[in-house]
Amino acid sequence: MASRSDHHALARRVLAATLARPATLGSGRLLCIDGLAGSDKTTLAAEVVALAPTSVVIATDEMLEGWGGLPGLPASIGRLLLPLADDRPGRWRRWDWYDDGWAETRTVAPGPLLVLEGVGSAASSYDDLITYRVWLEADRDVRLTRGLARDGDALREQWEDWLEAEQVHELRQHSRDRADLVVDTTRSTGPTNL
Repeated sequence: MASRSDHHALARRVLAATLARPATLGSGRLLCIDGLAGSDKTTLAAEVVALAPTSVVIATDEMLEGWGGLPGLPASIGRLLLPLADDRPGRWRRWDWYDDGWAETRTVAPGPLLVLEGVGSAASSYDDLITYRVWLEADRDVRLTRGLARDGDALREQWEDWLEAEQVHELRQHSRDRADLVVDTTRSTGPTNL
């Protein structure tokens, strides 16, 4: 994925594959764009939403309880998804990274497509609700460079710790192994997020 047109082509492929499958989240579908920090998950999610403007995208880094919140993420996402699976509104609480605490609760109405993007978004605990799973990855040094370019070198220690935490998380979840599509974004030059 070296250019915007490559991101767009991948998004078209992912969206078509997702919509070709039966609904798994009530009457809607759930697309999880999982993978390693700094691997272009946010970029891909933005392209998918541009192609499907009625979809809702949630960056799961907003559902983490700070830098150490990855172990609790599957439960937070599960609480959001269970009502949606019954075609009822789901709720989730946003983490405020600036105030270092929980902020408002947000509501998500049932809809045709929910896109979860972020490290740990495709946890095994709600695997039966996921319509399509994408796993993005890139070389560790590339991902660290992207993250520090976005967040600044002052957060190097947090990034180093995060890269270790996500590795432990993946050893427990095996999300890459369960992915419908695995893409290496090492050559990508687009913006990234966790």
